[in-house]
Amino acid sequence: MRWLIKRIFMVLVLILVVAGFSLFMLPADRIAKIAADQLRKVTGRDVTISGDVSMTFWPVLGVSAGNLEVGNAEWAKDGAMLSTQNAAIGLDASALLRGEIKITNIEAQSPTIRLESRKDGRASWQFSDGSAQIETETTPGTPAQPITIQKLVITDATLIYDAEGSDLVSYSGVDLALDWPERLGAAEIAAVLRPAGQKVTVDAAIGGFASFLAGDVQPVEARVRAGGGDVTLSGRGSLQGAVAGNVRLNAGHTGAFLAALGMPGVVLPKGLGQSMDVAMALTLTPDRRLALRDVVADLGGNTLRGGADITLNGTPQINAQLNAGALDMRSLTGAQETSSAGSAGGGWPTDTIDASGLAAFNGAISLRADSIDLGALSLGATRTLLSNDRSRMVFELREVNAYGGQMTGEFVMNNRNGLSVGGNLRGAGVEMQTLLTDLAGLTRFRGQGNAEVSFLGVGQSVDQIIRSLKGTGAISVGRGAIEGIDLDALLGSFDVSGGTTVFDSLTAGFTMEGGVLRNSDLLMLLPNFETSGAGEVNLGAQTLDYTVTPKALRVNGERGLAVPVRIYGPWADPKIRPDLSAALDLNFAAEKERAEQKLREEQDRVEQRAKDKVAEKLQEELGVVRGEGQSVEEAVKDGLEDKLKKELFKIFD
Repeated sequence: MRWLIKRIFMVLVLILVVAGFSLFMLPADRIAKIAADQLRKVTGRDVTISGDVSMTFWPVLGVSAGNLEVGNAEWAKDGAMLSTQNAAIGLDASALLRGEIKITNIEAQSPTIRLESRKDGRASWQFSDGSAQIETETTPGTPAQPITIQKLVITDATLIYDAEGSDLVSYSGVDLALDWPERLGAAEIAAVLRPAGQKVTVDAAIGGFASFLAGDVQPVEARVRAGGGDVTLSGRGSLQGAVAGNVRLNAGHTGAFLAALGMPGVVLPKGLGQSMDVAMALTLTPDRRLALRDVVADLGGNTLRGGADITLNGTPQINAQLNAGALDMRSLTGAQETSSAGSAGGGWPTDTIDASGLAAFNGAISLRADSIDLGALSLGATRTLLSNDRSRMVFELREVNAYGGQMTGEFVMNNRNGLSVGGNLRGAGVEMQTLLTDLAGLTRFRGQGNAEVSFLGVGQSVDQIIRSLKGTGAISVGRGAIEGIDLDALLGSFDVSGGTTVFDSLTAGFTMEGGVLRNSDLLMLLPNFETSGAGEVNLGAQTLDYTVTPKALRVNGERGLAVPVRIYGPWADPKIRPDLSAALDLNFAAEKERAEQKLREEQDRVEQRAKDKVAEKLQEELGVVRGEGQSVEEAVKDGLEDKLKKELFKIFD
């Protein structure tokens, strides 16, 4: 019996040796078919291996081939899940006998990888258990097979990810390395992507990688570096696109960073995201809805705090509540430090305003700020609603402390068809000197009052906008002063050099057209004077031509005394001259009329005397006697007719 058992054992060994040797002696296409069948059984997918093929069986069931294609899930829309050249795959043979797929290594050059997921939880990378269906077709409902990929190296890949309900993601030129030593353990991923031709590196560590591949949320540590910027994430995430955790973004040039990530053309203004250092708590859902909380964002000079909800499909849609300290928004209006040239008489800036940042998002942002610098206007503590719709940004001023008073209204920047700036602003208790200095560079007027203005300007530079301004407005000021002219002294000595005029009240309305402000109803009251004014201020050219007419009320026989003063030239250094000719016309009109009446009467007397002398001469020469009520001309005419008749009658004598 021992001899028989020994002989049977020796025969079995011989059969196994012969069978194994025969397998190695099979042709390449036969080996490829066997390997493809094995992979089909463990994955439940169609597998095709062609080209140059080599294979190992123990301890690694491995195959390398010139071409490899692994089919996609039956419900997937397009193409194979994996198609590649020069591929090599190795499986742990002992683990395979235990029903576990442990891939020891995957290598591929220039593969195309298509991954798809559906809202019902199906994912194309989840393989069905082929061992229970060896001789029949697999079904999508078969339980997922345990899988581990210990080493993965892919170079120059095309990666396509289609998640139902989200935009299609496609990258080419992808390099990917995966290190996943234990199926239930963590995995480390290193990738290089080139979504816009530039290198983008991704380094990530994912805990519980098997559960992550199954769609579960797992701990994630990740860093993305591109274009001089980087983003780090410490939190949790899932393969369906759900992410939650703490995020830090540091970008020295945000536009370059976004361009490297495949979002070119984003040009953000200076101080409003051109560079960024941002920390926040982030939550991203698979349908690309982003919630940001505890945000602290240094936008390159401006710091914002608050939270936001953002929809990322297409142009970002933002709903945010933010708080800021001193907020500098001059870059939106092109009014940088050089804008002070306007008030100095040096002309407005002519640099082209880059307002493309207005197209960066749509939505509404509620903002509280300690102050806001808009270039043309400087606001104090502010509560405003900023809304942006297709490059039309509106600042709705709900509670604004500015220029010593309160301002309401709206300020609009529209870059849909070229840049325009407009608004409707109202101010109560406003310090006029600082307001007019900021708006027009006029520094000589002081006083506190109410003002309103409606305006619109169009152009690609501050100079063009100012020169195109049109609109209307009005001001009403209590006690104030005008520097550079003393109207009290003017009425006494006609001296307009220097001094200050203090007034009790001032009202005026104005219109603007083509950058020229016109007024005709200025009324200013002084203790003993009344002053009117009319003229224009050329905002674009920074010149003015305005006539102020002060009138002393208790002189000139209670008729008053008025001396018009013309103020003209560049507003940085205007000329101030009294108009004496106009003063005579205004103050001595009655005397002038009496003088002119006397002159007319004297002319009439002289004319009558001349006529009388002519009549006397005619009487002497013609013998004509003028009847009562008869004019000289009639008397001469009658006399000539009588003489003519007498001469005619002599013909018949």
